[in-house]
Amino acid sequence: MSFRLARLLSVTLIGACLATSAFAAKTTHTKSHAKAAAAKGPSLIWRGDVATAQGVVDEVAQAWEKAGHGTIELQPFNTASGIDAVATGTADLAGSARPSDGSSQNTDLVFTPVAWDALVMVTNPANPVHSLTLKQLHDIYFGKITNWSDVGGSNAPIDLYAVASPGDGVEYSLRTLLFGRGNQPVAAPRLYVNTHKLEEGVGLNPNGLGVATMADAASNPKLKMIPINGIAPTASTVGNGSYVLFTPLYLVTNPRNPKAADVTAFIDFLSTDAAKAAMRRHGVVPFSDGSALAAVDVSRRSAILAETGGHASHIAPVTVPSSTPAASEASRVAVASAVAGTLVAGKGKEVAAASDKSQITGVKGSVAAVAVTSFAHVKGSVLASKKSKAEKHAAKTADEAAPAKSSAKKESVAQAKSTKSAGETGKTYTVAKGDTLFSIARKHSVEVAQLRDWNHLKDNNVKLGQTLRVGSR
Repeated sequence: MSFRLARLLSVTLIGACLATSAFAAKTTHTKSHAKAAAAKGPSLIWRGDVATAQGVVDEVAQAWEKAGHGTIELQPFNTASGIDAVATGTADLAGSARPSDGSSQNTDLVFTPVAWDALVMVTNPANPVHSLTLKQLHDIYFGKITNWSDVGGSNAPIDLYAVASPGDGVEYSLRTLLFGRGNQPVAAPRLYVNTHKLEEGVGLNPNGLGVATMADAASNPKLKMIPINGIAPTASTVGNGSYVLFTPLYLVTNPRNPKAADVTAFIDFLSTDAAKAAMRRHGVVPFSDGSALAAVDVSRRSAILAETGGHASHIAPVTVPSSTPAASEASRVAVASAVAGTLVAGKGKEVAAASDKSQITGVKGSVAAVAVTSFAHVKGSVLASKKSKAEKHAAKTADEAAPAKSSAKKESVAQAKSTKSAGETGKTYTVAKGDTLFSIARKHSVEVAQLRDWNHLKDNNVKLGQTLRVGSR
């Protein structure tokens, strides 16, 4: 057994013991009510990530029990353990901060979105960094940015922490947003068994950085949540979509479970006013209240990938209950505008501030049900000691752009040509200084994917002076 493997196993075992101790009181409290409530209803076992436990299940389970429906025994640990327990029948429900990953095990289970939370970057309160852009966050995880001074902080190494399980919901969802696939390798040498242990490590280290959920981290005074593209994570900015790293929280069930009817009843209970009020008290948005977020989820993820340079061969919508009506066009447009505003802010332009007036509250409805499929594998890996292909490509692009950038005459000619082309034909556009594929797509009211298809682009990179088709023929 290698030293690294032995060390990881030791950390996992120690973390498991600590996690078990941390939640012993909660579990004991739940069990103490089980006998008293047995005559009133069934006892269900829930296991999964601590984010879903904190934001959704904990207080809702108490409301479920108080209403006389039965008991929920909580076993918080991590996403992988919960999904495995539901698949094998040792638990009735699992909590997950990610959708199905397309594996055979996941395909046999049902992932029901029940709430919206935020993926938040947490650091020690002593860390002076006040904001990160999506691109900076991508490059930190990719191993291209390794010092806090490169993002406005102290001259100190960035100690990036992650959860060891590759299927952890929080890690998987963040990597999907930044890279286009949840199993993207990242430059995180410090690994923990779950987000609670990660948060403890970050809280002790002024140079630490990791991802958690807003519901789990917001009340922790030992953590500082870093704004993304100038927008801080709050219930308001998640609800109106201006904080772009919003994410669904799921309950995972097994249709072959003998208690399937009771499980369904609990999921239905999450739509009641009592359950929604409990979720809001923990800073999460009930899924139906944020249906406009579901309506713009695909375009939001496409825009993030355009900014970070990530790739995804296919982006599927969030799977939603088919019985829920569609989000209103006004709500969808409002959320889409907020998402676009904060993405623009990440490029150094004026921040589109999310005011209280722009907050969407109590919005009902969702898009039609569409099955979630897995993300296809894409090329790329993290090599801390060597330049990645992305780095080499970026350097090459910079070298090619330098001569044109130094010539004001060429730049003005390119811009004039761009204006004439776009204005007269509406079919082509010449890339000007500061343009990105996302900004060009928005300017011409088309999708980034359409621009890539029309111009046979393999990625989201464009060059100064490059002529692009911006409309169908």
